[in-house]
Amino acid sequence: MSDATHPITPEVERDLALIKRGCDELLVESDFAAKLARGRATGVPLRCKLGLDPTAPDIHLGHTVVLNKLRQLQDLGHTVIFLIGDFTGMIGDPSGRNTTRPPLTHEQIEANAKTYLDQASLVLDGAKTEIRYNSEWSEPLGAAGMIKLAAKYTLARLLERDDFATRMRENAPIAMHELLYPLMQGYDSVALKSDLELGGTDQKFNLLVGRELQRHWGQEPQCVLTMPLLEGLDGVDKMSKSKNNYIGITERPFEMFGKVMSISDELMWRWLDLLSMRSNEELAALKRQVKEGRNPRDVKVLLAKEIVARFHSARAADEADFEFMARFRSGAIPDEMPEFTLAADAQGGLSVTALLKQAGLAPSTSEAVRNIEQGGVKIDGQKVSDRALRLAPGTYVVQVGKRKWARVTVA
Repeated sequence: MSDATHPITPEVERDLALIKRGCDELLVESDFAAKLARGRATGVPLRCKLGLDPTAPDIHLGHTVVLNKLRQLQDLGHTVIFLIGDFTGMIGDPSGRNTTRPPLTHEQIEANAKTYLDQASLVLDGAKTEIRYNSEWSEPLGAAGMIKLAAKYTLARLLERDDFATRMRENAPIAMHELLYPLMQGYDSVALKSDLELGGTDQKFNLLVGRELQRHWGQEPQCVLTMPLLEGLDGVDKMSKSKNNYIGITERPFEMFGKVMSISDELMWRWLDLLSMRSNEELAALKRQVKEGRNPRDVKVLLAKEIVARFHSARAADEADFEFMARFRSGAIPDEMPEFTLAADAQGGLSVTALLKQAGLAPSTSEAVRNIEQGGVKIDGQKVSDRALRLAPGTYVVQVGKRKWARVTVA
């Protein structure tokens, strides 16, 4: 696609490096470089699309990985299209699922979409974001239009999807409407004349369908940028509320700051790649400074303050930093902490591992044991070393690591 009229300049290479940072895959990279070069030469921004079916109202930090990439594209001058899948949401995306997902009602989609937009605006520049709903072009298609659309793709190609293929092998049902989902998402790219579509790694098949349909409609095929799933606070599993390893973007500044400070140094660099708006040059400088002796904890503070400032304010980030240092450098007990009342077991007390798990201070019994063995658990200021310890009825201040506190009553 590239030619002498639109050369790949150093500026284009720099833009490409920033856009690729942290991504899982960019298809087709040479085509996208050519698009960037053309955009630079003509002054016409690329149209970069993210489609979201508002299946749940709340966003955590893991959800913002792709939003951060969109913001980087905005800062480079490109057009970002935030597409609400109000039509496709009523079908239900089967991606990554081995069962049929129940479709949402129109009322559920409207309520979730409003919350999505409110939270996404904390990352995206609202003035530069084009907000669209795919019902605009999907509903007018009608039955005849959807039949014509279905004629553009074969059943064999659709069944290549991992989730469909798995369900076929297991003789699990695949509803007919699910087969329409990739086609409808692909048609969104046709309607929006998308140059680049972003999504998670589980969306790759759907994004590639968009390329094929654009060819059928005589358009230049979009490029596809897939972003990885963000590892949660444990550095092992993907960030998830069910794993209790997440940071909600509406959490209080101090809680948000403290959670970021709890991650490992290795995970910190991963998060900087995926969550920070700092340039590649700035990140390279930070890595060089740590290699030369700077404490990685200083870099983690920069990351924590950047994240808190994004979702609250720079002042809130400074205050959270000050409070964190005051509390945990001095070993002070927080003024406020979660409070739990747990029922004693049949023996009239509660094991320390059960207490940690039930109070949400450890996600599992094995993790509770690991925290004890590593010396990370204190009860009323005293380190716990016996994982078989049982607690009599009473109220205890429990600390796990540097950040997790709770006041627990065993009754």
